[in-house]
Amino acid sequence: MHFSIPETEVRSDENGSTYVAYNIHVNGVLHCRVRYSQLLGLHEQIKKEYGNNVVPAFPPKKIFTLTPAEVDQRREQLEKYMQAVRQDPILGSSEMFNSFLRKAQQETQQIPTEEVQLEIYLFNGQKVKVNILTSDQTEDVLEAVASKLDLPDELVGYFSLFLVQERGDGGCTYVRKLQEFELPYVSITSLHSPDYRIVLRKSYWDTSYDSDVMDDRVGLNLLYAQTVSDIERGWILVNKEQHRQLKSLQEKGSKKEFIRLAQTLKYYGYIKFDPCITDFPEKGCHVIVGAGNNELNFHVKLPSDQMKEGSFKVTRMRCWRVTSSQVPVANGTANPSSSSKCDVKLELAFEYLMSKDRLQWVTITSPQAIMMSICLQSMVDELMVKKSGGSIKKKKRLNGSFQRSDSQQAVKSPPLLDSPDPSREQVVKLSTKLSSVSLRGLSSSNSASDISGNDFHGNYAFEGIGDDDL
Repeated sequence: MHFSIPETEVRSDENGSTYVAYNIHVNGVLHCRVRYSQLLGLHEQIKKEYGNNVVPAFPPKKIFTLTPAEVDQRREQLEKYMQAVRQDPILGSSEMFNSFLRKAQQETQQIPTEEVQLEIYLFNGQKVKVNILTSDQTEDVLEAVASKLDLPDELVGYFSLFLVQERGDGGCTYVRKLQEFELPYVSITSLHSPDYRIVLRKSYWDTSYDSDVMDDRVGLNLLYAQTVSDIERGWILVNKEQHRQLKSLQEKGSKKEFIRLAQTLKYYGYIKFDPCITDFPEKGCHVIVGAGNNELNFHVKLPSDQMKEGSFKVTRMRCWRVTSSQVPVANGTANPSSSSKCDVKLELAFEYLMSKDRLQWVTITSPQAIMMSICLQSMVDELMVKKSGGSIKKKKRLNGSFQRSDSQQAVKSPPLLDSPDPSREQVVKLSTKLSSVSLRGLSSSNSASDISGNDFHGNYAFEGIGDDDL
């Protein structure tokens, strides 16, 4: 996740007194407005709980009223503080930090705590309606959906809630995976647009986990629905013979066999992103990026109109970062504090081991750069869990399992998919290095010659492909 405080506002409290509000953006979107005193209170709590040695530096109090320049300086300092806390593996995942953000989000959007009905979409077009509180966090909502569907508790960890934007052409754009520090109802409501939906999707990359999910009827139906949807939208490549086989299995209702055949197809389990721009292999190339199989796949159109394809394995990425810059829109100005006249330009850049002794930076310019980064991080996390012998199965919560309301217990969803439905401004870094993956993380050495060839069988030297492969 990418935290920034790109702007401040002068606001009035209930007594009519004015104060400076710091607008915290997550993934380039306003998450909450907070006062300095609120962040100071959070800092004091963190310091008391974890000690002075762990907590990053916090901007000091001032006796006199701040000048505009001092306000901007404090804004930058608070931004660095929030980034440092979030990136700390202990502080960033602490309930203290996440609950602060959830409460601030709810207060900013002025949504009272009350019971509401929230619609969660499945890939067969069905909607699961769950009764929740507006203050319920992401995990609460996910568990409510699982309970409504009768998905076993041990399989909940295989799925996540994603925010997507429906497009006019029938496709959809993945905006982000909903996080533990946000309230799904507040997040979707604050967008004020019917184009956004919350969907349930598997959240793992290793296809070997499919077997665990398919052992359960509901898990099988969810995975089948997603697979059918990915094929229909062209995310999974299918030739005529494979299409015939899939159709035959579909007509027979052979869902497991359908999925197993799909697992052998190109791009199974990938998330595809909207067309964007890259500087590899040449600057200004149009590219379609896909994330899956522990890699970023590039389908590139060169300036010469030649099409090429290649992959970058996550295990060969030394590090990556996301940067943001303000770009003036037409008839606007380049004033970074004026969000109404500037667009945010996002870039994902990763340093890649092209050969034994050669590292090279590759940059992708895309509004979905943060989602790409989230995918990379989740791939690395999954690899590390598997390397340590851990499991992605849902862990029991300290406060006990989610309790359904009476209205939720009384209603069951219908069976899933019994039949399928048819000039650049100065760069402002959100983090200097969002996440770093040492090559030693998956190997005893950072020398390419010491790394298993199985880790790096992907083609990163771009070969041409024909029209039949498109």
